This record gives sequence, C-alpha cells and structure tokens, in this order.
Amino acid sequence: MSDSAASENAASDSDSAPRKPVVGRVLMGVLIFQLGLAVLLFWGDLGDGLRLPGFGPKAPELTEPIRPGDQTRRFRPDRAPNPGQPMPDTALPDRLILTPVSGGRAALLEGAITEGDAQRIAKQLADLSPQPQEIFLNSPGGSVQDALELGRYLRREGLNTALREGDVCYSACPYLLAGGASRRVPETGSVGVHQHYFGESTILPAFVAVEDIQRGQGEVMRYLAQMGIDPLVMQHALVTPPDEIYVLLPDELRRYGFIPAEK
Repeated sequence: MSDSAASENAASDSDSAPRKPVVGRVLMGVLIFQLGLAVLLFWGDLGDGLRLPGFGPKAPELTEPIRPGDQTRRFRPDRAPNPGQPMPDTALPDRLILTPVSGGRAALLEGAITEGDAQRIAKQLADLSPQPQEIFLNSPGGSVQDALELGRYLRREGLNTALREGDVCYSACPYLLAGGASRRVPETGSVGVHQHYFGESTILPAFVAVEDIQRGQGEVMRYLAQMGIDPLVMQHALVTPPDEIYVLLPDELRRYGFIPAEK
C-alpha cells in the first residue's frame, strides 16, 4: 500500500471514529426517552391521576357557563355535581343506584356506570312493582358496554328516559338516555360526550388499542342509529379527550334526536 493510500485510510478512520460514539449516544437517548414515556403512560393509566404535561390553554371548569362555540369543559367523574349542589362538595355514587320515585311511576338511576351494572339494574327494574314508566338519569358515565346493554333493555321494555332539573348525563350516560322510547332534558339538565376507553386492558392507554377503539366506536355508532340518534353526534366525542367533556346545547340535542324538535 502506498504512503498516500495509507494516509487517506488513516484520515478516513480518524473522521469516522468520533461519529460512532455520537450515534450511539443519540440512539441511547431516544431509547431512554421512549422508556421514560412508556413508564409515564403506564403509571398514569394505573394511578388515574398522572398526566403528561399539557400545552396550550386548558378547558374551563365544568361549573363555568356553557355558550355556543365554548362547550368543552374539564371533567372528572368523581367531581360531577349532584343536582343543584356545588362542586366538589358532593359526589354521585360510585355505581348505579336504582330508586323508585313519584310513587313508583318513575325510577331514578344515579351514579357511575360500572361493569356488571346492566344486568344488575335490569333485574332490579324487572322486580319493581308497580313497573315505572320513566327513568330519570343522573350519571357521570362509566362502562360503555354496560350503558349500551342497559340502553337496549330500556328500549325493549318501552321505558322513557329523562333528566331532572340540574341533573347531569355525561360520557356513557347519553347512551342510556338514547335508549328511552321518548326522552326529556330540561333546560338546566346537562348532557355531554367525549372519547371513551374500549377493551379490557388497564395497562395500555386506549389510543394504543386501535382495534378495540375502532370496533367500539363502530358498535356505538350502530347503537345510536338503532335508537334513532344521529351518529354525527360522535364528531364531538371523538375530538374531546377523556379528561374533558363536550356539553351539548339544547339545539344540538334536538338536531341529533335526543329530544323532540321544537314545533
């Protein structure tokens, strides 16, 4: 090998030598970042309290007035208000509670919708005497599958659904509302939608489970269509994260078919 060729090879080696540690450090940094992000998501999903840092303005509190074009509010199911009472001093039950009201002509379903509530509440309703004709709802939401199952039961039994003055119906609760043979929402009632978690995994965040999300959203939209609700209401749900709620205005409740159109 000539002296010039050897000199060129030495120069080439000296140029590439420092690059390998640099590339290695970059790859290691990316790996550490990904592991750290995974830990944050895992811990946040288990703890239900840790969030990744947000950017930009946060949604206003749920207690602030709702106006057209300003309908997204911060949301925590455990801080949804009881009728006519301030937040966060009171809380709804952590599972659905069925209470006959109006002398048995109606019943109140109040609290979060938890796994197994559909079958439990359906059995309780079937055992009531006299049978109620209307079901009042006051719920921050919860299990989508149970809401769909119980909503179908309400429709099969020909039961009407309604909110009382000041009641809330958020997250999966509007699917119970949709199940009513007829539906009423007073001016002071509040109905809101947002994204849901689908699937049984509590380890991975919902946006990772693409198949579960697509299947779940498809089932929800099919259910809404069967109940006579315009599935386009889901356009608001799909763009509203689970820690926020999009509150539907009375005009939107009429437009999507939750309540009758004004005559």
